Amino acid sequence: MDTFSSIFERASERKGGAQALEALLPVPKSPRALSKLDDAMVLAEMSACVFRSGFVWKIIESKWPGFEAAFHGFDVSRCAMLSDEELEGLARDDRIVRNAAKIRSVQRNATFVLNVRESHASFGRYLAQWPDEDFVGLWADLKARGDRLGGQTGRFFLRFVGKDTPVLSADVVAALIEQGVVDREPTSKKALAAVQAAFAQWREESGRPNCQISRVLSCAV
Repeated sequence: MDTFSSIFERASERKGGAQALEALLPVPKSPRALSKLDDAMVLAEMSACVFRSGFVWKIIESKWPGFEAAFHGFDVSRCAMLSDEELEGLARDDRIVRNAAKIRSVQRNATFVLNVRESHASFGRYLAQWPDEDFVGLWADLKARGDRLGGQTGRFFLRFVGKDTPVLSADVVAALIEQGVVDREPTSKKALAAVQAAFAQWREESGRPNCQISRVLSCAV
């Protein structure tokens, strides 16, 4: 693998200089800030990511006030208690995107948030306590315990709420292939472990968070 400094230099050249590249880099929330996340906001972001997956994002954004109203402001307890009749009604509600499986995921993810609340007091504290160096483990936990939170959906959710994580976009995967970390999009445990190890090396070298390393990789190809 190349050193992170050489990757950063290539990315800087492509983006008009180091200062321009720095302006593009995300900043993750601190553990203290993560621990203060409101559970309703967490469920709302989960739901937005689920509904945006495979869909036109602008449509979800334009309908979002309708989503907020239909799902009671994403109150976690209220959404977890949605009855079958209410779910059937939501599947006919033109304020939202009427995808029955994704609508039901709101209820299931509300239950997930409540379960996490029992052990960690809040979902934000669960995220704050999860080690940044084990992002693959966090991805797996979201997939196993949440609904429709595997793959890029879960990674976007983490990025949008401020948890430090890479996002394996097509450009990031291309950069990882170029660096010999993987030979295709990583999906197996072995390939994901190789990705995590590469990020650990670059993080130790650069002192940068995973999300910034991810963005620099995407800008370097």
